[in-house]
Amino acid sequence: MYKTCQNKSNYYFHNNTTTPYWTLILVTFFIIGFSIIEVVSGYTAHSLTLLGEASHTIFDAVSLGITILASWINLRPPSPRHSYGFGRLEVIAAWISSLLMFIISLIIIVQAIKRFHYHSLSSVQGFPVMVISTVSILLNLLIFQILLSSNIKSLNIRATLLHVISDLSGAVITFISGITIFFTHWTPIDPLLSICVSTLIMISSIRLLQKSMTILMESVPCHLSVYKVSQTISRFKGVSSVHDIHIWTLSSVTTALSAHINIKNLTAWDDLLIGLKAILQKKYRINHITLQPEIDTEDCNSCYKL
Repeated sequence: MYKTCQNKSNYYFHNNTTTPYWTLILVTFFIIGFSIIEVVSGYTAHSLTLLGEASHTIFDAVSLGITILASWINLRPPSPRHSYGFGRLEVIAAWISSLLMFIISLIIIVQAIKRFHYHSLSSVQGFPVMVISTVSILLNLLIFQILLSSNIKSLNIRATLLHVISDLSGAVITFISGITIFFTHWTPIDPLLSICVSTLIMISSIRLLQKSMTILMESVPCHLSVYKVSQTISRFKGVSSVHDIHIWTLSSVTTALSAHINIKNLTAWDDLLIGLKAILQKKYRINHITLQPEIDTEDCNSCYKL
């Protein structure tokens, strides 16, 4: 006998948002437009720092776009073929975009090293870099405020917030590069700081890659311990023991648990299920719960026990 308790609102988490999605769509297109300006300005000014900043801005736009697309896809209910829904499309997209940004950042670092090697530093223009980076600082502050006021519970939204903070730091670094070149004509600062900006992007990419892989590999979420959760279940009144327990993440907003529960009295199972569901949701934020009751005398030698 199986009983499953699932919070269906997880498939429709967009309904809980305070910021309309069309606002995020407009922000995404605005970021894309500005990133194009950054790329053109970076090539015109021969600034690797500005190109690195542009790649980071594109990363923010891609993350937002993935979130919006994933939220739209999540409108589709689970199907017989995709019984868990489509929440992992967001995670897969986040993994791909993070990997691409890691590669782009690595390319920029290689180009910066080549500039030092071939001494091709004199052509960097400081004024365009200074102006574009100033606009980038203001833009990132605006985007951060919009995302912060949003209540969208998404891996990509959280990741984009971190990216915006990192991007803001990158914009400040780019501004320092531009103002230094403009007033002192010391052009080596451009490839030096481009390495700093690219390193920030690579760190953000690695973190998001790790988070995405945790979900795709169905690992136990970092904030949970199988041992502690099993102890909580075992100490619940009416429960003799728990075994064959599994905890994994279905999407950035859904954590799942399945377990076999040994009880003394099967007639008390309905009340136990309600109580176990409540404590698991409240204490551990687990919202997709599948529990199988078993009488103490049942043979569970083939089950994994803690």
